[in-house]
Amino acid sequence: MTHLRSLSLKLAAVIACSAPFHAFAQLSDPPDVGSGNIGDGSLKNAIIKVIQVVLDFMTLIAVVMIIVAGIRYIISQGEESEKDKAKKMIIYVIIGLIVILLARAIVTFVIDLRLE
Repeated sequence: MTHLRSLSLKLAAVIACSAPFHAFAQLSDPPDVGSGNIGDGSLKNAIIKVIQVVLDFMTLIAVVMIIVAGIRYIISQGEESEKDKAKKMIIYVIIGLIVILLARAIVTFVIDLRLE
């Protein structure tokens, strides 16, 4: 039974890790990752663009981690230690997601101040 649970967690992780690519595909203006086209050539705009892409990617990873923790919670089959680990993981990821969103808000605020 442990082998089946381990295999299902690995499969869930593989599926969850492929989710960001599908999410980026749904964007009307997908980020230019790997094309070398960052901003309009100025260093400030390039740094801002990189920070925004990193924060977007971290947000996607946080959502994927919540999904993985949820699957881990479901698969725990009543084992209290596994359920507690999954609950803690969800709490920590939500705290991390709040920090990421606050960082995104601060970056957006600074960009708006700079443009005025």
